[in-house]
Amino acid sequence: MAAIDEFNAELADRGFWVMAGGLEQPSRTMIIDGRTDPAVTTPGPLVASSEYLSGFWVIDVPDPALALDLAIRGSKACNRKVQLRKFLGE
Repeated sequence: MAAIDEFNAELADRGFWVMAGGLEQPSRTMIIDGRTDPAVTTPGPLVASSEYLSGFWVIDVPDPALALDLAIRGSKACNRKVQLRKFLGE
């Protein structure tokens, strides 16, 4: 956790920090389908997988190369795989 805190502080100091958060494990989730009336709720993960998102960072950087560098460093800091994605339309 100390390495993640240090990485987060660097993101903030460099002006790249937007937000971040840890996520509960998939077994503690609730799936909601509001396309029907009444809505259907079921416990458990949306997708069964041995890998799952345990947290996220939202960063604002000027170029893709810097985003890649920070993703690599974030992966090392949290000792996990990191998926790098843009927001739609970015």
